[in-house]
Amino acid sequence: MSSLNRLATPEGVLAPFAALVAGAVAMGISPIFVRLADVGPFTSAFWRVALALPLLYAWMRLADGPERSGEHFSKATILAGLAFAGDLFFWHLSIVHTSVANATFFATTAPIWVVLFGWLLFRQGVTAGVLAGLALCMIGGAALLAQSFELKPAGALGDVFGIATGVFFGLYFLAVQAARKKASAARLTFEATLITAAILFVVAIVAERSMLPHSARGLAALCAMAWISHTGGQGLLSVALGRLPAAFSSLVIFLEAIAAAGFGWLILAEPVSSIQALGGLAILGGIYVARPR
Repeated sequence: MSSLNRLATPEGVLAPFAALVAGAVAMGISPIFVRLADVGPFTSAFWRVALALPLLYAWMRLADGPERSGEHFSKATILAGLAFAGDLFFWHLSIVHTSVANATFFATTAPIWVVLFGWLLFRQGVTAGVLAGLALCMIGGAALLAQSFELKPAGALGDVFGIATGVFFGLYFLAVQAARKKASAARLTFEATLITAAILFVVAIVAERSMLPHSARGLAALCAMAWISHTGGQGLLSVALGRLPAAFSSLVIFLEAIAAAGFGWLILAEPVSSIQALGGLAILGGIYVARPR
C-alpha cells in the first residue's frame, strides 16, 4: 500500500496526529518554564534550543544510523532554522513590549499565514473544512485570552512583534513540511535547531550578556524547557509534518494554548473562566471540523 493510501486510512492518520497532540502539549508548558527560569528572555530562548542539541543529535544517530544518507542542511531545513529563530526572537520581543495575552493572541495567527503562504508559494489548495476549522480555532483562541487582551497605543509595537511571531511560525510549518520530503524528522530537527541556536546565541550575548542561570531551579527550568518543550514538542511536530498537511497541523497547535491554560491552573493556580473553557471547546471543534477525511 502506498504512503498516500496509508494516510487515507484511520491508521495512517492516527500515529502522526497523536504525535502532533503530544507535541502541542509539550510546547504548551514552555511558558511555565520561562516563568521559572532566572535568565533574560533571549537567553532562555537560546538555552531552550542549545540544551536540546545533545538529545537531538543522539536521536538523529539512532534514527538515521551511521550512514546518515540523504541531503544535509537542505534549503528547506535552513529555512526552518531561520524561521524558528525569528519566531522565538519576535515572540520574546513581543512579551517585553506588550502583554502576554496580546503576544499570545497575535502569535496564534500562524495558521492564517500557513494557509496564505501555502497558497501563494506552493499553490496548496485549502478545503472548506480547514477554513471553517481555522475560524473556530481563532474564535476559541480569542476567548481563551479575552479577559487579558487589550489594545493600547503604548503596546502597538509589541503587537506588531506578535504578528511577526505568527508569520515566522507559519513559515516554520511550511519549511518543515518541505524538508521532511528529503530528511528524517530527527535529522531535520537537529539541523534546524543547530541553526536556531547559533543565531540566538549572538542575540542573547548582544542583548543580555549574562548567560548563566543563578539558581538550581533556574537551571532545572531551562533543562526542562529544552528537553520537554523543544526536543519533545518540536521533534514530535517534525514527525507529524512528514505525514499530515501543514494547514491542519497548524490548527492542532492551538492545543498549545489549551495546555498552557491547564498548566497555569495546575501549577501556578491561575483560574480558568467559563469563557476560556468555551474557547477551549471551540478549538477542539475547529480541529474536528478541519480533520483530514
